[in-house]
Amino acid sequence: MSGTSLDGLDMALCEFEEVAGNYSFSILEATTLEYDQKMKSFLRDTLNASALELLEAHQKYGLWVGKKILQFLHSEGLNCDLISSHGHTIHHRPELGFTFQLGAGTAIANHTQIGVVCDFRTTDVSLGGQGAPLVTIGDLLLFPEHTYCLNLGGICNISEKTSSGIIAYDIGMTNMLLNYLAQKAGLDFDEGGRLAASGQLDTSLFKALNELEFHQLAPPKSLGIEYFTSSVQPVLELLDIPLKDALHTAVHHIAFQIKAAVKGNHKLDKRMLITGGGAKNDFLIQCISEYCQEFVSIEVPSTRLVDFKEAMIFAFMGYLHQHRHTNCLKSVTGASGDSVGGFFFKPGGA
Repeated sequence: MSGTSLDGLDMALCEFEEVAGNYSFSILEATTLEYDQKMKSFLRDTLNASALELLEAHQKYGLWVGKKILQFLHSEGLNCDLISSHGHTIHHRPELGFTFQLGAGTAIANHTQIGVVCDFRTTDVSLGGQGAPLVTIGDLLLFPEHTYCLNLGGICNISEKTSSGIIAYDIGMTNMLLNYLAQKAGLDFDEGGRLAASGQLDTSLFKALNELEFHQLAPPKSLGIEYFTSSVQPVLELLDIPLKDALHTAVHHIAFQIKAAVKGNHKLDKRMLITGGGAKNDFLIQCISEYCQEFVSIEVPSTRLVDFKEAMIFAFMGYLHQHRHTNCLKSVTGASGDSVGGFFFKPGGA
């Protein structure tokens, strides 16, 4: 799994078991390979690549991922039955009928000599869906005890179990927004939210962020980096305020939008599981707790699950794909039907 915040490549060796329709999982080994500046620049530059450059980058990144997977497996004396690769999202434009995740499955399969399932979003988009969020199938089947599952990645998304099933959607920007501001202060990210905690709320920025058109839309809805550069970044550039105040306000904005997603006629026995890199931002978690305490009780699990839940669920999606079980839900994406998302690539192209 490679997320929009460009933290690095998450690799998780997972095991799944199904008994009478009930699923369980184990994360056996996991690691994050942090991107160096060269790789970060490569992924950023690919956003503006020509068609030819994009196809070349697709193969190049797939080969790089394949090499890193083998290094991970061999260094730990591990093996696996299947590689399930999300890739790195370069373009996500469901309103135009396409989405593109970098990392060619053929390159990964042929380098590792292990079968690969990848390109999980395209089928759903072709059925008129958003192609996101996709981790919802894991939230439904692997975490039945939690009403809400909140992922604080580059983009914040949430799933909610209802009497009729499950819904999910993107709420807004999280680490993509916070890291952008932190980098202006010379930091890769605001560790623990310390800089944000030292700031003050700027009401003009708070109002401007909350009034962005995306936040007025009803689900299903999803985001890509295009939204950040076209809609969020210009708002940030308009206001001349201290960076610590901008970060403080951005955290409150994120928490406010999460509150909007969960508020209603809820009882405190409803639980929300929080994972993703943003779960390590103490100030953000504090704000979410304060904004949402009337509606849900929040739970931040073990560090391993915080870091690798998303990678684990994409592994689960590959597992479901191989068993020809639905792994993409129309109730979440707005597609015309449920689907078995992903394409399988066998080593050697056979």
